[in-house]
Amino acid sequence: MARINIYLALLLAIAFGAFGSTASAQQASQAAPTGVAYRINPGDEIDVLVWGDERLQRSVRVLPDGTFAFPLVGQVVAAGRLPSELERIITAGLQPQYRGSVPQVTVSVKNPTGFQFSVVGKVKGPGTFTPGRYVNALEALSIAGGATEFADLGNIRIIRKSGSDLLTIRVRIVDALRGSGGRLNSNDIPQILSGDTLVVP
Repeated sequence: MARINIYLALLLAIAFGAFGSTASAQQASQAAPTGVAYRINPGDEIDVLVWGDERLQRSVRVLPDGTFAFPLVGQVVAAGRLPSELERIITAGLQPQYRGSVPQVTVSVKNPTGFQFSVVGKVKGPGTFTPGRYVNALEALSIAGGATEFADLGNIRIIRKSGSDLLTIRVRIVDALRGSGGRLNSNDIPQILSGDTLVVP
């Protein structure tokens, strides 16, 4: 187990460099990795800009029910949607207010504080984290300080909410640490979704 933890420390140090577990470090990177589009979560703060109309330029926070109110449009369902999808929805909602085409609408995520996950069990720094970017299960373990000496790395699980149900997802951390990366895929080290709990027994 000590050897596995040494491998874990080396792997995480190489993969994440100076990425720390403090709140300031977690929030330093606001954007999702290249190729992964960020979907909005309840609690996120977003900027909405309607070019040429200062009355419709504002920052709004997505409510716990996943919506926010916008002038002349009403309540907008934002949770689970891309910023580009919200741009189209707001543009369509504003159309009756303009004789011609609607000015360009831009939606950006100002503060992705709604993206949160928890890590519990035999880790050095359990808790709830807001990384400000997408992470996979191995990165989530790193953010929580890594596993303790007696952690059972072969039985790590993700507990995920799906409506009123809870899904259990296996994570193959041990295979990654043993150099089996060539046989791993995204299902083996899954991406963490907002609301997930990583359990390290």
